[in-house]
Amino acid sequence: MILSSVDIAVACAALAIATILFVFKVRLDPSDLAPHRTMLDQLLERRDAIYENLRDLRFEFRAGKFSETDYEETKQSLELEAARVLAEMDRLTGGTPTPATIQAATEKVRR
Repeated sequence: MILSSVDIAVACAALAIATILFVFKVRLDPSDLAPHRTMLDQLLERRDAIYENLRDLRFEFRAGKFSETDYEETKQSLELEAARVLAEMDRLTGGTPTPATIQAATEKVRR
């Protein structure tokens, strides 16, 4: 089978049209328009998860699910991780409190 120059030209034109349609007719996924989480957002989420884990740990220790040794080891590990997250948050914000930190401090004072 031998292709003529007309066949090649038609194939090239079809490929060009398909490429142009693909590039300009692609619909965006809704997630493409969603705001992306910043590093600070991720750290705030991690901080909140660590604090929740500490509360759960304290509750479960009081319920007798952990020995004193296990409780202290896990608590120290979580506190160390929280300190690292808070230090990274301070580094990102230049030591300026974030709105979430200000809100948490205000709520703590009200209690």
